[in-house]
Amino acid sequence: QAQLVESGGGSVQAGGSLTLSCIASRDTYETRACIGWFRQAPGKEREGVANMHREPGRTFYADSVKGRFTISKDDAKNTVYLQMNSLKPEDTAMYYCAASRSCAGLRVIAGDWGQGTQVTVSS
Repeated sequence: QAQLVESGGGSVQAGGSLTLSCIASRDTYETRACIGWFRQAPGKEREGVANMHREPGRTFYADSVKGRFTISKDDAKNTVYLQMNSLKPEDTAMYYCAASRSCAGLRVIAGDWGQGTQVTVSS
């Protein structure tokens, strides 16, 4: 069973930064075609934020976060990060890590999901 554990959320003021971490089980990290970050704000649908595809090594970002967020990984730690800079109140959401064997751009298909970590940005 895939295991994904997110951490790093918190409360920050607009313009601040946070780094989220997603630690995956070794099997998940090594076998899934992509691992990415998604978010869901109250009353809104879940949306893709950033997704990293294993083959070929490509990353995808939502237009709303391009230039502010960066997805990266540490293979030795089975960990995927989301560095978030210049945070805005509209970035407030529950952030989830997901991994899947089937991926298309920002999308994961029949993915495995973590429990989420809350990010709150105040103005």
